[in-house]
Formats: sequence, C-alpha cells, structure tokens
Amino acid sequence: MKNALRLLISGCAITVWASLAHSAESGGFRLLRDAEIEGLLRIYSKPLFKVAGLNPSAVKVYLIGDQRINAFVAGGQRIFINTGLLTRAETPNEVIGVLAHETGHIAGGHLARLDTELSRASTERIIGMLIGAAAVVGGAATGKEGATAVGRGVVLGSQGVAQRGLLAYQRSMEATADESALRYLNATGQSGRGMLTMFDRLARDSLASTRDLDPYLFSHPMPLERIRTLEKSTRSSPHFGKRDIPGLQLRHDLAQAKIIGYEETPQVVFRKYVKSDTSLPARYAHAVSYYRRGDMRAAIPLIDSLIADLPENPYFWELKAQAYVEAGQAAKALAPVEQARKLLPNNGLLQILHAQALVNIGTPAAADKALSVLRLARKTEPDTPTIFKFEAQAHAAKRDVPRAELATAEYAWITGDKPLAIEKAKRAQAFFKRGSREWLRASDIMTFAKNK
Repeated sequence: MKNALRLLISGCAITVWASLAHSAESGGFRLLRDAEIEGLLRIYSKPLFKVAGLNPSAVKVYLIGDQRINAFVAGGQRIFINTGLLTRAETPNEVIGVLAHETGHIAGGHLARLDTELSRASTERIIGMLIGAAAVVGGAATGKEGATAVGRGVVLGSQGVAQRGLLAYQRSMEATADESALRYLNATGQSGRGMLTMFDRLARDSLASTRDLDPYLFSHPMPLERIRTLEKSTRSSPHFGKRDIPGLQLRHDLAQAKIIGYEETPQVVFRKYVKSDTSLPARYAHAVSYYRRGDMRAAIPLIDSLIADLPENPYFWELKAQAYVEAGQAAKALAPVEQARKLLPNNGLLQILHAQALVNIGTPAAADKALSVLRLARKTEPDTPTIFKFEAQAHAAKRDVPRAELATAEYAWITGDKPLAIEKAKRAQAFFKRGSREWLRASDIMTFAKNK
C-alpha cells in the first residue's frame, strides 16, 4: 500500500497538504484551505469534470469546516464539501459519487435555471417558501420536530402553486443530477456503489424525522424513493463491483486522520485512533493532535516516524515545519519546509509557510528571502490574505514603513476591515511619489473600501 501511495504522490506533484490552520470565516461557515485535501478532491473530480464537458481548471472545489454530511454547488462553478462528509465516507468512491452528483448540477446549468424559476414567483412567496423549506429541512436533519412543524406552517401559510411548483422543479433537478452522476461514473469506469452507499446512509439518518412529512414540501426526492431508483441503476453498471486502488484509499484515510486530528478534541482523536494503533493514519492523527495542544516532545518523534516510512511525501515534511512554526521555533522549521518545497516547488501554500518561517526569524536577510518567496506565492494564491500579512511583517523587519503600511492596507481590504484599509492606504500613499505604482495601488484600495 505504501508503494501505491508513492506512485500517487509522484503523479500529482502540483498538490500540497497545507495545515487546516489556514482558514477563513465566510458567510457564517469556516472555509478551510488545506492543499492535501484540495489535491485529493482534484484527483477525485478531474475525470468527472472532463466527461461532463467542463474545464477542470475552471471548476473549484472548496472545503468547509462543518461536521455535518453535506455538499452543494453555489456561485457558478464552485462545489463546497463539508469536512463531515469526508470523515464519514468510508471510501474514496463515496466522495466521488457525491462529487459526480454536484458535477451534474453544474453541467446541467441548474443554478441558472433555478434563478429563472425563482423569477416567476413573487418576492414575498419566494422568501416565505425558502425560509419555510429551510426550517423543514433543518428540523428534519436535526430531528427537531418543533422546528419541522414551524417550517411546515411557514410554507403552508405563504405557499401557492408557485411554491410547490418551484420545489417540484428542484426535486426534478436533483433526480437529473443523480442520473448525470451515474453516467459520469460509468464513463470514467468507476462504480456507483459509493454514491448509493452515501445516499443510503443519509436516508437512514433522516428516516425517522422525515417519515410523516409531506413529500411535496422537500427540495430533494424522498430518501427511500431516491435509494430505490439509484440501486436499480447502479447495480446494472458493469463497474458496480470495482474497488478503489489501495494508494487512493490510503490517501483518503490520511485525509480523514488529518481532519480529525485538527478538528476534534484529543479525547475524540484517541478514541478513534487508539494509542496502540501504529498505522500511518493513526500516527498522523496523533501527531497533529499532539502538536495542536503544544506537546512537541510527543509530536516530533511521530512526525519523524512518518517521514521515515515515506520520505518522499512532502506533506509529512510540511507538518513538521508547521509544528515548529506554531511552537515559536521558526529556525527549526526551515529545513523541513525547504525539503517539502524541493518535492513540490510550485505550491503556493507551501511557499507561504516557508515565508512565515522566515518572517518569524525576524532578521533583514530572512525578510528579504521571505519577500522573494511571497512573490512566487502570489502567482498561484493571489487572493490569500496571509501573503499580505507576512509581506507587511517582512517590510517592517527591514524598517520599510511605507511598504509595510501598504501591505497592511491590502490585508485589511481583503479581510473586510474597510476602516483599517482606508487608514493604512492613506498613510502609505503619503510616502510614495504621486502617480507611482504604489501610490496608485493605495489610491485604489481607498476607493474600493469607500465605495463597497
């Protein structure tokens, strides 16, 4: 299995596993940046996008820090996957089945068509229907009968033909996405077993709370009806019995271990992966959990054991560097992060980690090198806020106040702190020659922050 993983890593050298510590709050949920998992999701999704007629580089898959099983499409060609779906999926094929379904929504233009359907209903009815439907589904998902009853009342109180028609349209979209997903899986020689298994798990989870609900008040097909349809179609495929290759299964298991190590308490981690378990995923979860709680004496030997088993795995080197950086030992982080970058030289998240270590060292020479690395990172991560945060710190270490102020303005603007963005941009502009590139950028930041 380790040999299979080596082949997978060498064949996917544009990905990197970055720490789950790189996260951002967005719209009430945590959007996590983790290149290990992003890379794995690209492996899962790229063949699906191709057979669906989509440009793989144009469709983005994002990770949300939420332990509920969920995935959805929003804002065009963007798929969002909850960490809960990844940790509950037993095989890569289960995740691939969900991604195939979401790909069906994108390829079918369902979001654009739904906008058209929504435009046919009055604003008041749309709002009433959506709020009510959300309450019904939310109550069903959590098993809270009171919430479900309230939601049903809102829908019934505001609904008409338009509301039921819209829900019926959404149910038809879901059924169409299921059919498209099975076509994509067959076209790529993959089993539909995982899709069936995952949706069956969801159906069983929600069965008790949806038993007495009106099926016409749901935006998705009723669980058992959906499973019956899927089972007939998936079992007729010649690929139904096909299994995931061992290397891909190991990458899936490592991704699960990493999520659990970062997101769960030590008690949960060591209940899931007992101390006597010496497998790669177990040691990975233990190492992450130890370093996250500051126990470097326990974390580093475990990480070193992972590296000894798979020295060409850049993500274990990255974890060692991340642990040292967060422990305030930046100088010790340089060797492992440089080794990781040798293995994956073009990854932006890894470059940002390298720059962070250099900035934390605090010398002008290290700051110069950090700025050079950050310029490389901008090519693949132009909108990542920490680039500007570390640029500001590097310029400050060199006592370059004007550029430190400008980089701080950039960081404030991207993270949504408009007052600070305006203040810092104004200060920076006063240092630069009128009409220079830096002066114009400061002017742009002030204009954008004031008008949006």
